[in-house]
Amino acid sequence: MVVWELRWHHNLRNPIGFCERSQRVLTVTVNTHPHIVAPMLKLSKPMMFTFVVLSVTISTCIGWFIMTCGNFLTLMVDATEWENTLIGAGKGQKVNGRTKLEELFEHPLYNLPRPELQDDDWLLRVKKKEHSGDRGSEEEEGEDEEGYDKMSWTSAMETHPPWLRFHLGISRRELYDRKDPNLAQLTHYLATQRVLGAVQKEGGTQLKLLVSFQNHGQALLKPMKQSRDAETDGNLFYFSDFERHNAEIAAFHLDRLLGFNRIPPVVGRLINVTSEVREITTDKKLSRTFFTSPVGNVCFYGQCEYYCSSEHPVCGRPHQLEVSVAAMLPDLSLAPRRSWRSPWRRAYSRTKLAAWEKDPAYCDTVKQRPPYSHGTRLLDLIDMAVLDFLMSNMDRHHYETFETFGNETFLLHLDNGRAFGRHSRDEPSILVPLQQCCRIRRSTLLRLRLLSLPSFRLSDAMRESLLRDPLAAVAPLLSEPHLSALDRRLAAVLRVVEACQGHHAEVIHNDVEGYDQQPD
Repeated sequence: MVVWELRWHHNLRNPIGFCERSQRVLTVTVNTHPHIVAPMLKLSKPMMFTFVVLSVTISTCIGWFIMTCGNFLTLMVDATEWENTLIGAGKGQKVNGRTKLEELFEHPLYNLPRPELQDDDWLLRVKKKEHSGDRGSEEEEGEDEEGYDKMSWTSAMETHPPWLRFHLGISRRELYDRKDPNLAQLTHYLATQRVLGAVQKEGGTQLKLLVSFQNHGQALLKPMKQSRDAETDGNLFYFSDFERHNAEIAAFHLDRLLGFNRIPPVVGRLINVTSEVREITTDKKLSRTFFTSPVGNVCFYGQCEYYCSSEHPVCGRPHQLEVSVAAMLPDLSLAPRRSWRSPWRRAYSRTKLAAWEKDPAYCDTVKQRPPYSHGTRLLDLIDMAVLDFLMSNMDRHHYETFETFGNETFLLHLDNGRAFGRHSRDEPSILVPLQQCCRIRRSTLLRLRLLSLPSFRLSDAMRESLLRDPLAAVAPLLSEPHLSALDRRLAAVLRVVEACQGHHAEVIHNDVEGYDQQPD
């Protein structure tokens, strides 16, 4: 295979496209990566287009490239129109002039009345100006740093970058409001902001990077480790599985479809591993792991417990790499979090079983000790178990909450990279909290029933939702077998609830009093 990088100008450090020749097939890929081509075309969104032609010459490659970019400039300047085209693509069907996803979010179950949030229901608040002469409390001005935007933030929300508005929007009941217009701005920012720094993030078992942006925000980056249609080897234990970048993206979308809003926003992105990691990192340990593969791809592997070696590298193609980019939560110094060991944690052993695997009445023991003996913490755990079962995530050993809210708050659904590994097999043990406790929120159950109906089928809603991600222009983020598995697993959850109702009187916790409609 021969790969040619395509550049419009010799001053461009990053290629704006590339050609690959394999035998007599030439693949021309135009990448409107932010800060490379997108600014030239006045686009606000990264995209990638691939064309296959029969040729073997670089001149033909360049000719097709120029023609493609010319047509692209003419037809795709309006990024909003392009996004709307994507949303209606695939199998998205319109009902009453709206797509299934739009109809779903217009349903009363996703617009239930809720009590107004009070001052102590917000995680962070902007410091108010106390004295007319106290300018420092009203405006924050940072020193100029090379490459970074000048900080001139006031108490006015419109002066805050999207990541700060996200932090200020976290409440006692959810990480974000689905209707908040900042959510779209935040995901756009994650996909397009210029990367000014990249270091390896400490902790965890696999490679992940902490990247810094020009507006002083940060994000957690997980690289592509395997192809999207690859299925986890059945001989691997759950704790030895790869983490997948597309699993992080899909988990965010699924959590939102279920109405939880407990996963920080995640977006897919194409990065240049040379100019956006290798050349800007200050992490010497990370820098030492870069190398060029025998076929000319730039690779690195970092340092971690699993799969950080030259035998398991992360490689560009030759520089371009798919990654997931997740919004960071507020710094622990501002918003401390408490880590809780899950009562249904697995043994993480090849031979031992956990207590819940040996005791069918294990939930009775859990319900007798705090914080599960009162409040809604047990229902929160069952919500999380439903989410994990749908995406086949067996790696939920701990969960976190914000300390400020005590026990009266939601659970953070963090670290979902080992989800969506296997579509051909379901893992019923993930649903054990629901099976043993036989308790579930009415709002959760009603949404699950709604998503089981043909008019709001979960797989269709996921397919359409994932089309909004920039990487969907490269390839579907979840393969069709994974989408079909969601419907199959949803039916299994409803069967478990039905079985519980056949043996117990109080299964459903009514958190939506006054709502009498049934999904239709």
